[in-house]
Amino acid sequence: MSADQDLTAFVREHVRSVWALELLLLLKRDPERCWPPADLVRELRASTGLVNDNLQRFERGGIAVRDDQGCFRFAPAAAVIGELCDRLEDAYRERPVAIVNLIAAPRDPLQSLADAFKFRGGE
Repeated sequence: MSADQDLTAFVREHVRSVWALELLLLLKRDPERCWPPADLVRELRASTGLVNDNLQRFERGGIAVRDDQGCFRFAPAAAVIGELCDRLEDAYRERPVAIVNLIAAPRDPLQSLADAFKFRGGE
């Protein structure tokens, strides 16, 4: 896989929205700081559900860790994850529209089509 393919795969797997990207970059900016989710909600002006969902995704993906008090901090589980986060940050700074377009692109065209026809009862 090329370097661009690695970054694309990382974004598609772990960064599902621009909110998620902003959350990741905020955590990454100060890796020593452990953030209570409520502080992240205030800082990003995002919903609690959105922040919590992305924090859980980052924790499962080895991007962030949760401490005993429920605070989160940036802590890549492997060097390659840290490198991909660095590359994502650089790419977003240099080509923000390209990164936003990558995040917004359908994950799987067939799945997106199928999802468009799903009945969403109760939503």
